[in-house]
Amino acid sequence: MKVTALVMAGGKGKRMALSEEKPLLQIGGKAIIEHVLLALQKATKIQDIVVTVSDYTPKTAAFLTHFPVKVIKTPGREYVSDMGFAVRILKLSTVLTIAADLPLITAPIIDDIVDAYLRCGKAALAVAVPFELREKLGLGVGYAFDWEGKRVVYAGINVNDGRRINDAELEQEIYVLDKVEVALNVNTVEELCIAQEKFNQVYKT
Repeated sequence: MKVTALVMAGGKGKRMALSEEKPLLQIGGKAIIEHVLLALQKATKIQDIVVTVSDYTPKTAAFLTHFPVKVIKTPGREYVSDMGFAVRILKLSTVLTIAADLPLITAPIIDDIVDAYLRCGKAALAVAVPFELREKLGLGVGYAFDWEGKRVVYAGINVNDGRRINDAELEQEIYVLDKVEVALNVNTVEELCIAQEKFNQVYKT
């Protein structure tokens, strides 16, 4: 099965309140989006990588010319709308959608998520992390919900059957991962500092 990774990098990044585009913020001497791309390139389950950009992220679009990825410009309306736009235009089948703000994500975790999707037998899989983990890390919890007796938060990684993009509703599996690498996305300046601290701990910089 061919799996295409769709990296979402066209958002406004309003919560950062910085002049730099969020995907280009630095963690460990590399842009956040570069960490995501390197993990995807190493993942054995990913065959192609596509990055969405918009009028809000022109510097990111220019930065991506240095990488062997396909870039598509989306309207920049919002995450789900831009994801659907890219899937329809490119006629994608199995799609792993991932936010560009997960600097600690790794290839083994990506492969594990794809495997979980293949095992579940459903048209869609959404990755979530425990509410308590995000609280412990000092991260914003965003929208939390109950799943199998646990309070969880979406992580910004999904796998979907792109051929069913126009379906009103898809049967979805929730895959809960109690991992810092998945929980730590960067939406605020505070979260950027936390990500840098955790990166330093992992890589002993």
